[in-house]
Parts: sequence; structure tokens; C-alpha cells
Amino acid sequence: MDKLMDHPWFIRVVSLLLAIMLYMSANVGAKTGETRNTFGQEDTETLIDIPVVAYYDENNLVVSGVPKYVNVTLQGPASIVKPTALQRNFEVYVDLTELPLGTYTVPIKYRDISDKLKVTIQPASAKVTIREKVSKRFPVGVEFFNRNKIPDGYSVGEPTVKPDAVTITGAKELIDEIAFVKAIVDLDGATETLTREARVRVYDRRGNELDIEPEPSSVEVTVPVKSPSKTVPVQVQTTGELPDGVHLVSITPEPDRVTIYGPKEVLNHIDKLEGLTVDLDDMTDDATVELDVPLPNGAKSVNPDKIKVHIDVEKDVTQTWKDVPIAVIGLPDSYKAEFVKPLEGKITVRLVGPPDVVRGLTKDDIRLYVDVGGLDTGEHQVPIQWNHPEQVQWQPSVETAMVQISEKAAAQ
Repeated sequence: MDKLMDHPWFIRVVSLLLAIMLYMSANVGAKTGETRNTFGQEDTETLIDIPVVAYYDENNLVVSGVPKYVNVTLQGPASIVKPTALQRNFEVYVDLTELPLGTYTVPIKYRDISDKLKVTIQPASAKVTIREKVSKRFPVGVEFFNRNKIPDGYSVGEPTVKPDAVTITGAKELIDEIAFVKAIVDLDGATETLTREARVRVYDRRGNELDIEPEPSSVEVTVPVKSPSKTVPVQVQTTGELPDGVHLVSITPEPDRVTIYGPKEVLNHIDKLEGLTVDLDDMTDDATVELDVPLPNGAKSVNPDKIKVHIDVEKDVTQTWKDVPIAVIGLPDSYKAEFVKPLEGKITVRLVGPPDVVRGLTKDDIRLYVDVGGLDTGEHQVPIQWNHPEQVQWQPSVETAMVQISEKAAAQ
């Protein structure tokens, strides 16, 4: 026997058998998620979805970027790996307590695991952002869904919301992105006032919904649903005339539309509200009058039943220009004309009219002229004429001009 063990081939065969056993042991361990050495003393086990705890000032800060779960691989003596994997009485965490506001790459740590084990965490670190936590109140608006599915003739009044505002808490940068907060109410088939519990939605300036949970997350919305009605523009007519030198700028009803309630066959024939009249006699300054809104024939009611009418007027202004030139028209090419009066063919012109017209004029807009068409040689007194904008009166320093007409000297 001793001779057999001393034989080199015996040693080679035993070594080969040991190598095969090691190879098979390694492969079986890999397939089962465990790696054991030849004697079964070493284990490797990977634990999936281990929660991560973040330590920071939760009252004043908001943290993003911390993974919810990580994978933890334990490697070491099987007598320690197995109980640790089964009990999972350890903690995986990130410690942000000493970090100021900003973005950092921090290690993901663990505790309460035997130092005899090799621990690998995947991912091993996280890029986290620490922001200031703020709370802000936002009013809740109401948006209607399926408004076009209300039965024909019915209308929706102004909704009420309880509570009418919500509190949103989060990172200051995120709170600054909020543009509006809305509760959406489905009006499909509504024929009477309805009350709904509606989820509150938060939107940015581009209309994108933000993943933010307000407090409370839902509100009670009451929507009045009214009988057939029609909203039409208000037409205001005038009587009388403004005094001389006073011009009407605008007549503005407030509101400029009213809602009429009544049978649909009556409403179908009403396109505007008529019967409102203001008297312009003796009105020299801006004024506001309150008028009763007339009820159209066959209608049940109108809202509002009174409106205000703002009448804006303006008084004439004057503007004086000196040395305005006078042109000569209608003169044959073989004649020439010279002004005897006024000298140099220039006069002073005073314009009177509405401020927005008169103040917008320049000398280039005013063309003075005399028409000498059909006149023979000699001196002629002709009226001074002008092209002028409507609503503007003119007061020339003289109304006629003396023009000397003569033949041009023949060319030598």
C-alpha cells in the first residue's frame, strides 16, 4: 500500500479527482446563489430589495435621490451568513445630518452586520439633493370635465369649494414651480346642482401636472346647474346731442353682457339686449349713469337687473401753426403766379377739433391751396382752400389770397 501511495501515477490520479470535485462544488454553488469552499465553511448570499433609511432634518429639509431599495451581498462563514440573511436585523442607511443644502454623492452604509462578513451594497453610493422644505397655501380652482355633455339648455353657475385652499409642503424649488391648483368635476348628464368630492391636482406654468400631494388631497365642490339661459351683449342707444365743442369718445356698459333666463324658444330669438338709452343733452363732462335692465318679452328673469353705463366725452382743443405755405393749382405751364397777399404765400392757421385728432396732426398733414384754373393774366383774389381731416375745423388768418398771374418769358 505504501508503495502504491508513493507511486507518481497514484498521486496524479488523486489530484485529478480532487480537482474535479472542487470544480463541481464551485458550479453547484454558483447555480444556487451560494459559494462554498471545499469544506462548506464559506457562503455568499445576495439579498434583494433591502430598504434604505435616510437620516436628515425632516422638519426643515427635503431630500431626493436616495434609493428606496438596494441589493446587499454577504460573504463569509456560512454560520454567520445564513442567520444574517434570514433575520435581516441590520440597517442600510445614508447619513445626511451634517450636510448643508446642495447636491452630493454619498456612500450607502450599513450597521449591525458582523465584521466577519464581507458586505457589498449595490449601488454603493447615491447622488442626493438636499433642499429647504417650505409650506405654502394655494387657492383651489375648479375645472369642468364633460361640460359639453350637460343636457341641452342647462348651464353651470359659479362653483364653491370647501376648503377653498390647500397646503403644499415640499422643496422650495418645487413649490416655486407651482402655477395653479385645480379640482376637476365631471358634469356628464348634470341637470341640477351637484356636490362632488374631487381630487386636488397641482400644475406648473406649462400646464404639466406635478407629482405633489397637497393637504387635504381632495375637496368638496358644489356646482350650481341652472335652467336654460343665454348670455347676450348689451346695446346702449343715445338720445339728444352733445353741446358744440364736445365729442363722444365712448359709451361703455358695465357689465357689457347680461344673462337672460326663459324658454328656449324665446331665447333663440334674442341676440342682444336692447332698450337701454342715455341722454346726451347738456353733457359736457364724463358721466356714469345706472340703468334698469329691461326684461325681454317672454323671458323670466335677467341677471344683473341693473347696469352702469360710462359715458366718456372730450372737449375740442386748438392748435396754431404759423407760416403755413399755400400751393397754387390749375396754373398752365406757360404762366406763372406770385402772391401779392399774403406775402410769400404763407398764413397762420388755427385748428379746432377732438384732442386725439388735432394733436396727431403735423404741418405736413395740412395742405393749403388756391385754384387759379381758368384765370387769365393779372391780379386775382381767390379763396384759400385746404384738405383737412374730418371733425377738424380751421380758422385761417385770412380766407382769400391776391395772386398775380403773368406769362412766362419766352426762352431765347
